[in-house]
Amino acid sequence: MNQKELMDLLKNKFKALVEENSLTMDEVHIVSKSLTPEEAIGNTSRKDFPILTGREVMLQAEYQGAKGQAFTDAPSEFKGTLREILTLDLDKDLHSRGLFIASLNAVMAKLGLTEHTIHCRTEEPENCAKEILEIVKRDYQDKKIALIGYQPSILEALSKDFTVRVLDLNTKNVGQIRYGIEVEHGIDDYKEVVLDWADVVLCTGSTLCNGTIVQYFDIGKEVIFFGITVAGAAKLLGLKRLCPCSA
Repeated sequence: MNQKELMDLLKNKFKALVEENSLTMDEVHIVSKSLTPEEAIGNTSRKDFPILTGREVMLQAEYQGAKGQAFTDAPSEFKGTLREILTLDLDKDLHSRGLFIASLNAVMAKLGLTEHTIHCRTEEPENCAKEILEIVKRDYQDKKIALIGYQPSILEALSKDFTVRVLDLNTKNVGQIRYGIEVEHGIDDYKEVVLDWADVVLCTGSTLCNGTIVQYFDIGKEVIFFGITVAGAAKLLGLKRLCPCSA
C-alpha cells in the first residue's frame, strides 16, 4: 500500500462511518487549532520532546464536545463542516492531512469507537514510558527493538532493559548520542535497522501525518504504534497501538 492508497482508504472508511451513524455533514462543524507546547503537554521536567524543540505542532479538533489531536509539522487552523473535511486533499497537502486526522480522532472519540485521543501532560509522559516498558518487557523479552521517532522518555526507559536502535527524521537529532544510543536516519538507515536488524518495531503514530507509516505495514515482524495521532486510524485499520496515559 502506498501513501495515496492509504489516505484514500482512510477517507472512504471515515465517510462510511459518517453515513452509518447518520452524522449531518452540513450542520456539524469541526473547529481545529494548533496548541502551544504548554497547552499540549503541560510543564514537563524533560525538555527534549519534539513539540518542545519546535519540530512538531499538535493540532486539536473538536466535534460536539469531543476532542481529537494529531502531531504534525504542517499546522493549520480550520472551521468548517464534515463535508469539507471529507473533500480535503490528503495525499499531497500535509496541512489538510493533519486536519483530517485530528478530525477523524475527534469524531471517533465522540462515537465511542476509539479512546485515548488527548495527549498526556506534565509528568504523565514519564509514567507512559514506564508503562510501555513494562508491556514490552512482558510481551517481547530479549527482543531487539527499533524505536521509530525520537521520543526521549520511551527511549531512555527502553535503553535500560533492551537492545534498542532509534530512527528519526529530524536532522538535529540524527547522529547525536541520546541516552547512550546514536539516533539514526529514518530513511537512510530504515532497511538496515527495521527490515534486517529489529525483532520488534515500536513506531510513533506521527508517521501517519508524514505518510511514512506505510513503510511499517506488512514487514514480516511485529509493529506496535504509540501515541494519539494514530488513534482513529489504528482502530479502522486493525493496527496494534499503545497509549496508556492519554485521556
